[in-house]
Amino acid sequence: MTEVILATSDRAVVPVHALYDGDLAGFLEGRPAFVKAFAETAEFKAKAGQVLVLPNTEGGIDRVLFGLGSSLADFMVFRGLPAKLPNGDYRLAVAPVGISADQVALAFALGSYKFDRYKQKKVGDRPRLVVDGVDIAEVNSIAHACALARDMVNTPANDLGPLQLETIAREIAEQHGASITVITGDGLLEANYPSVHAVGRAAVEARAPRMIEITWGEAGNPLVALVGKGVVFDTGGLDIKPSAGMRQMKKDMGGAAAVLGLGRMIMAAKLPVRLAILVPAVENAISGDAMRPGDILDSRKGLTIEVGNTDAEGRLILADALTRAAELQPALTLDLATLTGAARAALGPQLPPFYTDDDELAGQIETAMGEVSDPMWRMPLWKGYVDALDSDIADIKNDPDGWAQAGSVTAALFLQRFAPTGPWAHFDIFAWNPRGRPGWTAGAEAQAIRALYQMIRTRFA
Repeated sequence: MTEVILATSDRAVVPVHALYDGDLAGFLEGRPAFVKAFAETAEFKAKAGQVLVLPNTEGGIDRVLFGLGSSLADFMVFRGLPAKLPNGDYRLAVAPVGISADQVALAFALGSYKFDRYKQKKVGDRPRLVVDGVDIAEVNSIAHACALARDMVNTPANDLGPLQLETIAREIAEQHGASITVITGDGLLEANYPSVHAVGRAAVEARAPRMIEITWGEAGNPLVALVGKGVVFDTGGLDIKPSAGMRQMKKDMGGAAAVLGLGRMIMAAKLPVRLAILVPAVENAISGDAMRPGDILDSRKGLTIEVGNTDAEGRLILADALTRAAELQPALTLDLATLTGAARAALGPQLPPFYTDDDELAGQIETAMGEVSDPMWRMPLWKGYVDALDSDIADIKNDPDGWAQAGSVTAALFLQRFAPTGPWAHFDIFAWNPRGRPGWTAGAEAQAIRALYQMIRTRFA
């Protein structure tokens, strides 16, 4: 990712004035008459996200006005700024009330993301922001980790299979001095990851399933386990998805991308924790060896699982990974997964639900997401739906009875059966922007991980 946040520049730097609508009249007062006329002609009202580029007498840019709206703005409004600026270097004239320079820099960096890997014509130069008194290394670390997660989700499955996920994990581990182990193919059976193997065994040998485990940190520090669903493509298995449902299933490894990005942030910041990043990486393919509806699977925990639907595969691989996390006795476990369409039916694409029975942890997550503007919504682990997971012939089944209806809730309840007994939270992310807008390009999105990074920093300070 090209750096767009700078401490200094050897080029001309254009001032950007961020204005609440109530401040506009005062700003224009005393300015040259043409400035006020220009703003009136352009109907610039300082509405949130509005941009007005003011020319100088030589035909260049004199300054930029950027609208914040009518009240204390969400600093993520600055994500939309890079897309509305001509190429060049800019500087915030004055940090607006309620927003810090660090927040402006991070939002600007996040909004500068572009994915042009497959474009013959590359994006090229982009607007850059010169900032003072900001921890640029920290801003860039967070922005780069989010960009990495988005790049992974945006990359099509023909170029990002289980092996490529492993390669990225190895690069991250090597960069930060972490250890990594990978168990592949039939080795999963020997190492007791039977559900991971069952989901991924139908793929061709070059895309064999694997269990990736990164460990990092000093002994004696509290252990944080990060578990991410790594289904690199989901056909639905023998319960095959319709074409519309399969179209974006390259993003079904969004949970794996998220935990690798989050782990990268934590390691780069050298937070006082130990990390275990657990990624079961599979392709849910169709072949003569694919798991079938009605099959009974073993799990690492010893519980047997009836496969009612082969398209509910994510929870199967997470079951083994969460069991592995429990063996490590973590102080905190977080799992992230693009798990259910029901989450989108409930809350839409921009607001991922999360689940935990730990009220203290939930409060810390909610505080952190407000601090960094990374929205989520707590949903209940409603025990009234637990019976919907009962199987007549196994310990549990992966598709709940229809009477329960709440598909995201029942998926979380399924995972809870395998999660560690300590603090645990599950995040049913979408990892995708279905609608492009300035600062939020259509395609992959890094959800939840900035809030979780903030929460972990605070919790283990």
